[in-house]
Amino acid sequence: MSAISLHRRDVLGAAMAERGDTLFVSGLGSTTWDLASFGDRPENFYLWGAMGNATMIGLGIALAQPERRVVVITGDGEMLMGMTSFSTIGAKRPSNLAICVIDNETYTETGRQPTATGLGTDLSAVAAACGFAKTAMIRTEADAKGLAQLLFRDAGPVCAVVKVVDEDLPMTVPPRDGGYLKTRFRIGLLGEEVATRP
Repeated sequence: MSAISLHRRDVLGAAMAERGDTLFVSGLGSTTWDLASFGDRPENFYLWGAMGNATMIGLGIALAQPERRVVVITGDGEMLMGMTSFSTIGAKRPSNLAICVIDNETYTETGRQPTATGLGTDLSAVAAACGFAKTAMIRTEADAKGLAQLLFRDAGPVCAVVKVVDEDLPMTVPPRDGGYLKTRFRIGLLGEEVATRP
């Protein structure tokens, strides 16, 4: 198996050029910093400490808003914690949902302990076994050229696992207030009139 050489913000940044009005959900820690680094927007819903829940929240949004593309950006540690969500997503089969797992094979936020993905667990194969329409393991720059297609255009549910270097990058810290983020996301999704609803 080849050494990991991809850098997460390089890979995500190239794909983000095609994001349009996509709705995003980001998981704990690094994936939130990454999403915010490409521009803080009302369409970004940052979960902060809700570890293990990003994919299920993304599923709920995708089912409630079938005309909008929903992309969940999460890490391997969080995805392992919420791996049973793959079976629910596979059963519901939302065509507008894409999951992007940024996999550095460590629990970065708690001290870089190794995760099971570095010991043989293949999250893209798990997603495929659960009925995802398309999955991919992205290890090389050539593989990464197809990420935007997977995340923003291919019929879902889609799961892309991107193997990346374990590295420290500057934090781009978005708002942390949960109530504010929820209201801002609703306004970004439904328009200003939602601000006046009870």
